[in-house]
Amino acid sequence: MAGLAGIAHQRAIKALQKAGFRVARKGKHVVMTNGQKVITIPRRNPINAFTMAGIVREAGLSISEFRRLL
Repeated sequence: MAGLAGIAHQRAIKALQKAGFRVARKGKHVVMTNGQKVITIPRRNPINAFTMAGIVREAGLSISEFRRLL
């Protein structure tokens, strides 16, 4: 999980957009989908490492793949 702590939600959204996800809804959380998977990103800065690792796992990416997208 090293390297995931302290990521702003805007950076996470941009990285996930590069992975093929699009923003479906915004509110207190940002909901993104790629047509098959739906992930939820909290709108707080920074997103802690455990939460970010869970989001990456739900998106079907590895930590190293996500880091490359940042």
